Amino acid sequence: METISKDLISLLQFLLPGFISAWVFYALTSYPKPSQFERVIEALIFTVIIQAMVHVIRALLAGRFYAVSVRSDTSQLIWSIPCAILFGLVFSYFANNDMLHALFRKLGVTRETSFPSEWFGAFLKNTTYVVLHLDDERRLYGWPLEWPSEPGSGHFLITDASWLTEEGEEILITGVENLLVDVRHVKWVEFMKKTWEEKHGQESIESPAAPTDSPDGGRTECESAFIQS
Repeated sequence: METISKDLISLLQFLLPGFISAWVFYALTSYPKPSQFERVIEALIFTVIIQAMVHVIRALLAGRFYAVSVRSDTSQLIWSIPCAILFGLVFSYFANNDMLHALFRKLGVTRETSFPSEWFGAFLKNTTYVVLHLDDERRLYGWPLEWPSEPGSGHFLITDASWLTEEGEEILITGVENLLVDVRHVKWVEFMKKTWEEKHGQESIESPAAPTDSPDGGRTECESAFIQS
């Protein structure tokens, strides 16, 4: 029993860098967490890569800086933790901007993106006003400050909100700064061509001004639409 406990501790210590990288990755991206078995396999793969990084550092520090190079198991574990954090940050960076997959698409290696879903990619690429088609047939027009990472759960945080009538008129919702809408009540989303700057000038998107009336009501032609699954 004592041997099993020691072996288990040694295994967890070996996989610790991989678990740290996985924790950083899932904390900074919208990818859903896999099952427990898949997490262990993922941690094992990450650990192998991190151990390779540590060995490269040991080779670079050998010689002139040999006194601080990686020699013992303890020092190797200490070096592997910052390497694991760095690897998780780099992995998250490429997962969130699609740069690596874009290169592979140009080379004809893949046709996929690095985003976890089409929903995530659509909102990332379309920084515009949206129209939310609700399940009660109403249409809500506004600027999305926040939106769900996946279509099955979460909420939209809409500012500069107004209702759209069947005649195409825009009825501004006065006295309300933001609206929180459950994604489960949204049938599909339209992405409009008009951006915040086009409607309000060069004001900050992160901190938009309070909604104001405009002569044309801010309504523009629809650019694209996503149908919720």
